[in-house]
Amino acid sequence: MTVLANAAIVLATIVAMEIIAVAAHKYIMHGWGWGWHKSHHEPRSGWFEKNDLYAVCFAGLAIWLIILGRAGHYPLHWIGAGMTAYGFLYFLAHDGLVHRRIPMRYVPKSGYVKRLYQAHRMHHAVHGKEGCVSFGFLYAPPVRDLKQRLQAMHGDSSNRAQQADPTARQDVA
Repeated sequence: MTVLANAAIVLATIVAMEIIAVAAHKYIMHGWGWGWHKSHHEPRSGWFEKNDLYAVCFAGLAIWLIILGRAGHYPLHWIGAGMTAYGFLYFLAHDGLVHRRIPMRYVPKSGYVKRLYQAHRMHHAVHGKEGCVSFGFLYAPPVRDLKQRLQAMHGDSSNRAQQADPTARQDVA
């Protein structure tokens, strides 16, 4: 296939992975898979948390798809490459920008990256697996909508919304 077709497969896979990640985060990680994901909503001690096993599973699937694609099963190689690209973007945005698991000094002050940052902080403003908002990692609904949903679910969520302040430097566990 052409370079353009392969690039389109990688980009489509990145978009599909965000949709899959939202569903997996909402229904698996905050559902029957809470046993692993709970560690992500608690203070972390050390570099790794049990939740990282989800990344290992997705990476294993991406590696397997790349191997199958290289063995002649087109377009699996490029789907695996798209999954790998999504994992890299996730690592930068989620683990780097939001949770500071890698050294990043950048604090977004405006635009989409600020919205992404705030949305994930609002996700962590709710303690426990129930009643969270914003399950995406690269897509974030408007902050105003998330605040309204939190308020509808939890009553006065003004304290939770303020905890999602993008200028706060602490990790959100």
